[in-house]
Amino acid sequence: MIRTGIVLPTFRKSPDEALEVAAAAFGAGVDGVFCYDHLWPMGQPERPAMAPFPILATIASTSAAEAKEQGGPFIGTLVARVGLVPIGVLASQFVALEGMVPGRVIAALGTGDRLSEAENRAYGIPYPSAAERRADMVTLARTLRTEGLAVWLAGGPKARDIEAKEAGVAMNLWDAEPALVTACVDQHQTVREVAAAGATWAVFGWPVDPAQLVAAAEASSLGR
Repeated sequence: MIRTGIVLPTFRKSPDEALEVAAAAFGAGVDGVFCYDHLWPMGQPERPAMAPFPILATIASTSAAEAKEQGGPFIGTLVARVGLVPIGVLASQFVALEGMVPGRVIAALGTGDRLSEAENRAYGIPYPSAAERRADMVTLARTLRTEGLAVWLAGGPKARDIEAKEAGVAMNLWDAEPALVTACVDQHQTVREVAAAGATWAVFGWPVDPAQLVAAAEASSLGR
């Protein structure tokens, strides 16, 4: 059966809602929760954004017991952006998280693009060329893979798979703007179609009904 996930609402001044959504998602049977890695919501520098790793570490600390059991919840980034911090720092953050919930961390990585470049520029963070960022992403992916983490590399809007193949990891496709999803989605049809296409995860942005998402995944496994 395809696994399901929810991207937590972290474009807030407080982590409270993200933690509440994570608890509700796991309670409903959703497989994993994920966090963005932005300094502000895309194109909205006046709004707040919570850093992903403190949120994920808090969730890990409350779900460590469940994570030790078969089928415990997953946590991860979607995606951690190479270039916001040195890759050594990013690697250490993932390794520390993995130490809290071994085998339950998904290190989804990306490079950012012209839409996220302003975040780096605003804070004086270097913004290397796309080729340099991709090379760093592959290096980091290989490092994390040797540490035993599950790694996904962003394929971009054209499903670019060169880096994922080079690093020997899974490719992640993301077909939505990094903002809260407010439109109604036919979850059953969407989950069924991506499962039939060979996807192993279907991750939806918040808000989404966790129970309906789990039901959609179960239905897809039965061919409905």
